[in-house]
Amino acid sequence: MMSTLVRFHIKNALRSRWLVAHFVLYLLMTEGLLLASGASDKTLLSLINVVLLLVPLVGLVFGTIHQYNGREFTELLLTQPVHRSVLFGSLLAGVALPLVASFGLGVFLPFAWHGGVTWDQGVRMATLIGLGSALTITSVAAAFMVSTGQTDRVRGIGMALGLWLTYAVLFDGAVLVLVTTFGHWPIEKALLGVMLFNPVDLSRLILLQVFDAAAMMGYTGAVFTRFFTSVTGYVIAAAALLIWMVLPILAARRRFLAQDF
Repeated sequence: MMSTLVRFHIKNALRSRWLVAHFVLYLLMTEGLLLASGASDKTLLSLINVVLLLVPLVGLVFGTIHQYNGREFTELLLTQPVHRSVLFGSLLAGVALPLVASFGLGVFLPFAWHGGVTWDQGVRMATLIGLGSALTITSVAAAFMVSTGQTDRVRGIGMALGLWLTYAVLFDGAVLVLVTTFGHWPIEKALLGVMLFNPVDLSRLILLQVFDAAAMMGYTGAVFTRFFTSVTGYVIAAAALLIWMVLPILAARRRFLAQDF
């Protein structure tokens, strides 16, 4: 039953023009950067901030809209002998997996047909695609949590955009204000804890460490590398990012199971 529902929802998502546009966007962007820079390292480095901004935005918006558009069909399925947890898992996989695939292929294919990627560049590209995929799953789960709890479509989309704005833009501004206000106090260790509350910032720190781009890490990155070795920092950031993937899924699942459709 689960596999049948997943295949159905994936096929349904593949018919969406959003998904096609998502794939074409990354394909053209990566191809254009490769042609402009002529170097894989520069292209991957240029893709970091684009991926960290666009991937959560697309996951939140696409996931929210998809849930609202398929609400009547979801209600119909709930009248059938299908367990809610199975239906939730199929809905989540049916949205997240096509987004992950379109993003990964959009980034990978230009490198594949241009060739000339070294082992180190391949590791960096795999890290970029892996973290982008993790952010996709996290943002889709957050979108499901929003759309399940909020019946009003406009408010739900607004809440999804608010989440993206908070984590992608406002969080770094709040950290800067915190540092400016309390800079004369020893707040570095406190900032380490604050950084764990933003999956986008965690992904940026991991990527910039993998790319050895310390100059682009900003204040939070400098604090992170000051207190941890690279291996310890990777483990802590990766564990926190995994928690950020699991918690929204569990919260969305709990809300879906309790929701009175």
